[in-house]
This record gives sequence, structure tokens and C-alpha cells, in this order.
Amino acid sequence: MAAHRSKTPVVIGIVGPGLIGSTLIKQLSAQARALQNSLLIDLHIVAIISSRAMYLYNQKGCDLETWQTDMAMGGEPPSLDAFTDFFKGFSNCHKIIVDCTATSLVPSYYARWLSTGIHVVTPNKKLSSGPLDEWTKVRTASRDHGTHFMYEGTVGAGLPVISTLNNLLDTGDELMHIEGILSGTLSFIFNSFGAGKTFSQVVADAKAKGFTEPDPREDLAGTDVARKMIILGRECGLAVEMRQVHVQSLVPPQLADTQSADDFMAQLPQYDSTMQGQAQAAAAQGMALRYVGSLDLINRKCRVELKQVPLAHPFASLDGSDNIISFKTQRYNEQPLVIRGPGAGAEVTAAGVFGDLLHVIKMLGMP
Repeated sequence: MAAHRSKTPVVIGIVGPGLIGSTLIKQLSAQARALQNSLLIDLHIVAIISSRAMYLYNQKGCDLETWQTDMAMGGEPPSLDAFTDFFKGFSNCHKIIVDCTATSLVPSYYARWLSTGIHVVTPNKKLSSGPLDEWTKVRTASRDHGTHFMYEGTVGAGLPVISTLNNLLDTGDELMHIEGILSGTLSFIFNSFGAGKTFSQVVADAKAKGFTEPDPREDLAGTDVARKMIILGRECGLAVEMRQVHVQSLVPPQLADTQSADDFMAQLPQYDSTMQGQAQAAAAQGMALRYVGSLDLINRKCRVELKQVPLAHPFASLDGSDNIISFKTQRYNEQPLVIRGPGAGAEVTAAGVFGDLLHVIKMLGMP
């Protein structure tokens, strides 16, 4: 007769219960009972903090169905220091903090958390693409203290991009070139551009559908794609910083300092002819325009730019806001390894974070 095994307690803190954070909690709620049985864990969300409020629970955690009511009632004033100290009260259990924000402040706590036995899971790109010394500090804290820092959701939302890259590296494959369309916004714009619509009309449509940031210049500047390429480059051993990445901005220089997003959108049609000319030149050669990030690992260079790709190329056949990435390696040389699918959206991003969370739990020695 098999010996009875008690369930291992796992306590979780959520930073940023916004769209992605709340979706993650919803997914956790739907799977909680199945996970408790399959992984033999006793999992509870014991702390939630937003920019407006903080709610700290006991080890039994929050009710996954009614936590939003707790937050709406006010809780305590938000304090990341108090949030951090709260976890000192939990012993004999595994502790994980999930950062679902997009701020630079929360990542400044990662090294502190990792150094005190708290694992960190996040889709926040700011740390992994920020100053190299800060990124190195966090990776060192994770290594030295035996804690896990997981960030699959930083590139491609829920697509298995970083895990695939690490599998290639860990099994001794030699990476030569990584190339991808890694902005859902710019994917949508260039998948739609040319079908009887001007560039400004397509940008306006993307904004109306919620694909862009409130100010579309944040997407058109290419910085988000550059951040993702930096993350991939660092995984491959490149000590790359933002200033070393060639980034082609799609924001007309004359509109870069326009005071408001509305003013920018009102003036953007004046520059449609420039983009239209590039699209026509590409079409005349049987090509399509796509906004592509690329890593040349032989020459150690990173570029983010508008490129012409053949109509038969996988990058030219994307739909909607899908992402796609190809890995050319020693093993996948003649035919690169390609990953394609939804690269934006709360459900898939939260699922990517959820997957990292489960990966941490499994690495902690559970079945």
C-alpha cells in the first residue's frame, strides 16, 4: 500500500491585479482543484497589491472567487516593502511572487525577493531588457540562492519562445540567427496595410480595436520589439543594451514631439505617401513589408526594422496580430525552427505566466 503524501504548501503574491493579473487569478481558480490533486500542492494566493490598495491574507489565502470585492473595499495602503516583509511570516512553504505590472519599480525588488527564498515569475520586460548590471544582479541572486526567475511571458506572450531557445542552448545546439515579428500591434498593422487602406487608417483601426497603446507612437517607435530582442540576445550570451540595438522608428520625426496622441493621429495622414511608396516598391518586387526584429549571433548584432520579405515567406502570411519567430541553428539550418501563434492578449499572456508558475512548482521537487 502506497504511503500517504501530504500536500506541499505554496503561497503566492500577485503584484498588479489588472487585466493580466486578474486573468491569471481566474485561470488559477479554474484549475486549483485539479492542480492540488495532480501536483499534491496546497496552493493559496496570500497577498495582492495594486497601485491603489494592498490586501494581505493569512495562510489560507484569498477566496479566488471574491478577491476583487476585498480589493474594492480598500484593504491597506499599497507598500512593496510591507508586501515583501509579509512573506517573512510564512515558513515551511514555498513562496512565489508574480509581477504582472509593466513598471520599472517592481523589478527593483526582484533581487531582494530571490535572495530571501522567494521565486519570481513575470511577463514584465523592464528588468530583462533594462540595464545589464541590474539584469546580472537578479540572475546572480537566483543562482546563488537557489531560487527561480521565470519570464516566458516577456516574449511572445504565451508562446514557448524562451523555453524553446533554452532547450536549444541546453542541448548544445549552436544558434546562428533569430528573426521574428514580435509585436502584435505592428503585426496587425502590416497584415492589414495595403488592402485599400492608407497607413494612417490602419493605425487608427488598430487603435480603435485596442491593439495599440493609448499613444500609438509607443508601438510605432519599435522599442517594445527591441526589448524582446534584447531579452533573447541575453539568453544567447550577448551582453546587449538598448543603445546597441539599431531601431528603426516608424514615427515621422516631425511628429515625435507632438503634444498628444490625438494631435499625432490627426497629423499622421500627411505622411501616408511615404509609407505608401515603400509598400508599392515592395509589391513591385513580389515582396511585403513587415516589421522584424533580428539577432545575428555570428556577428553579434541586433536590429529592429521595417523589411521587405518575399510573399512566400512565413512572415508574409501572418493573420491578425499573430507573432512568429524563427531560429536558425546548426541543427535547424536549411529549414529554421518556427513558432507561430497569438502573441498578445490577456488570456494567452496569463497562460504563459501560469505555465511558468507551474514550472517553478514542478522544479521544487513535486511530482
